[in-house]
Amino acid sequence: MLCTICRWVGLLGLLFAGGAWPSAVAADAIRFNRDIRPILSDKCFSCHGPDANHRKADLRFDSREGALADLGGYAAVVPGLPDKSELIARIHTSDNDDIMPPPKTGKPLSADEKRLLSDWIAQGAEYEQHWAYLPAKRPALPAVQNRAWPSGAIDRFVLARLEREALPPSPAADASTLARRLHFDLTGLPPSPRLSKRLAKSPGSYPAIVDELLAAPQFGERLASYWLDLVRYADTVGYHGDQDHAITPYRDWVIKAFNDNLPFDRFTAAQLAGDLLPGSTVNDKIASGYNRLLQTSHEGGVQQKEYLAKYSADRVRNVSTAWLGATVGCSECHDHKYDPFTQRDFYSLAAFFADVDDVQTFRGSNSLPTTRNPEMKVVSPLDVTGQQARTMVTGRVKPRTIRVLSRGNWMDDSGEVVLPATPHFLPTLVTEQRANRLDLANWLMQPENPLTARVFVNRLWYLFFGDGLSRTLDDTGSQGEWPTHPELLDWLAVEFIESGWDIKHIVRLIVNSSTYRQSSLVDADALERDPSNRLLARQGRFRFPAETIRDNALAIGGLLNGRMGGAVSRPYQPAGYYAPLNFPKRTYKADATDSQHRRGVYMHWQRQFLHPMLRAFDAPTREECTAQRPVSNTPLAALTLMNDPTFVEAAKGFAVRILSEGGTTRTERLTWAWQAALGRTPAPDELKVANEFVQQALDRYADDAKAADELLSVGLTSVPSHLSTTETAGWASVALAFLNLSEVITRN
Repeated sequence: MLCTICRWVGLLGLLFAGGAWPSAVAADAIRFNRDIRPILSDKCFSCHGPDANHRKADLRFDSREGALADLGGYAAVVPGLPDKSELIARIHTSDNDDIMPPPKTGKPLSADEKRLLSDWIAQGAEYEQHWAYLPAKRPALPAVQNRAWPSGAIDRFVLARLEREALPPSPAADASTLARRLHFDLTGLPPSPRLSKRLAKSPGSYPAIVDELLAAPQFGERLASYWLDLVRYADTVGYHGDQDHAITPYRDWVIKAFNDNLPFDRFTAAQLAGDLLPGSTVNDKIASGYNRLLQTSHEGGVQQKEYLAKYSADRVRNVSTAWLGATVGCSECHDHKYDPFTQRDFYSLAAFFADVDDVQTFRGSNSLPTTRNPEMKVVSPLDVTGQQARTMVTGRVKPRTIRVLSRGNWMDDSGEVVLPATPHFLPTLVTEQRANRLDLANWLMQPENPLTARVFVNRLWYLFFGDGLSRTLDDTGSQGEWPTHPELLDWLAVEFIESGWDIKHIVRLIVNSSTYRQSSLVDADALERDPSNRLLARQGRFRFPAETIRDNALAIGGLLNGRMGGAVSRPYQPAGYYAPLNFPKRTYKADATDSQHRRGVYMHWQRQFLHPMLRAFDAPTREECTAQRPVSNTPLAALTLMNDPTFVEAAKGFAVRILSEGGTTRTERLTWAWQAALGRTPAPDELKVANEFVQQALDRYADDAKAADELLSVGLTSVPSHLSTTETAGWASVALAFLNLSEVITRN
């Protein structure tokens, strides 16, 4: 039967396969940030960059002054004279002792890169401050020839670039595609068929639909899944025994904050310094649980000094990546190889968290769940019953001494003592007293800070297009990508700040744009011109994240439990999966109620042994900040969709729906199933293939009642007594094939 399902899925996949991912089209005019810095950063900065302690030949290429310096009668770069520039001589020489980059680096320059460097020097070798460290300023809206297409500022920037490239935008997506896209993007769940009918009948209702979905409680769950990746939220401690800890009220606070449209500056302050806010409320203290999300250990042999250093470094890595998109963590042992961050910057940021009470963490036990004081009993922000739950909060102690650790060595006390301070090359934080975490939160949200707003709106763009305007969501530094539309990125960043850090306002602007509403279909010319869609001449097509794949299947199967907040959900999991876990040994117990069918955002997140379904679809263990999940394509993913009891039970539920709601004829039922699973009507050739498969499935189980009983026994739910067991099993096989279709797990 499995082979039959695979063949059917393959046939349907061929019928409606399509899509591609292109590379950006390079412009002719040379710009340092766009064209030259990426070459120098990737090929030269590791030896000739910001890290003074490891710089070779006293030569640096990260500054114009360094590149033009007199090296004893010659210079690496002589503006206007590439033939007199040692850099050009070294990259063209055939002498292995002199050629740059050295062959041992494994980073040879391409012919195009050599030409760019030569042309850049010929044009004067001008430098620019790195784009991400320049203050964001609102650019003027560009002029466009096609004045009918833009619906706002976003479209003006996109269309201006398309017109320069002589590429037309794609037509608008059809009503069913747009309804499905918008509903998944804003709620993470499939729409009802009524939505596409409403859009088809009244295209002008689209902005109102956007507002309705932004007001839906599922919006907060959708955005929270992404934020929890950034802050490495998990339900277990991570190290050693990886015991459960108490933190679910923080997750619920995040969901509620997004639903309430809490301004991003207040959202930030509550997490970093909820305990320091004037008139700190219970919810503020719950939010301060952010400072406790890092991995910890209760192993008896832990040396406190070592692990306090680990915890400090973890917090610096996370706050700098989650808010600044910066790789400050690379400065723990030495000055950054590519960006201006110094070791002193790293430990000065760590000093902001020196007052967090981590000592009590070492007193945690090996019980399940463990205790990680300081904790408090609270009513979770999403709880409507008034039931209390424990949650970790930030406790304050006298700030401990923070030193610069030579080579990151926690045993070396010879380093300089530092006080809380922000990176030296970014806007200065000025305080009358020792700066604290609230000061840091306020500094992050200063309009003058060039990173925070850019980073957040770039990540929102990624959620709605599949790529950021800069693809490197976790690195705004020299190793990061130059934005494809830098003016648009700055316009959105300034708009975000001036709106009062209004998240829903930015989301609304993006999804109401004509750029967002384009079709994702691609023709041969567009595919050749822009295979990765960096010019945005069409919408993106990408696989759903793991939680959405599961939520979608449960919703299609009529099983999804929409209860919000509270204790974790524990879905079916292979027996013995936790066997290697110790301290204590444990046996996983799946929920025996409909809590089994709650949304993925509530699933138990075991860092060391992440649920196999989540792993198969590239969810992170959340040991570190994850700004962009990888997307793999492996047999394990297909096998998960075909065999995980959650998906088999969802298919059973879908079969019951098909037989109960889909009409009486086979064609009526297949057409209904297509609408329910894909939001569209099947093509005639699709129906022909599906009809043949239905007959095979029905014949298979008509001849094997035992196999039918085994299939329908999977999961907690039972089949209504008025339905035939063998017929339901046949349709369950068809339903399982539907859930395996690429189109079902793809956002178009």
